[in-house]
Amino acid sequence: MQTERLTITVEEAAKELGISRALAYEMARTGKLPTLRFGRRLVVPRRAIERLLEDPRTLAVNQG
Repeated sequence: MQTERLTITVEEAAKELGISRALAYEMARTGKLPTLRFGRRLVVPRRAIERLLEDPRTLAVNQG
């Protein structure tokens, strides 16, 4: 039985969201794309992407 990973890379998040890699990293840098840092590795929790897609207003609120 294969378990779905709880986190994905910023590049994978960009592909799933249909945005460029550069935009995904910019969103991560500004906090618009929730990330976790493990050492030098930056990952995006899958649940954060799901919540973002379920309620896009969270992104608008974060844009200020």
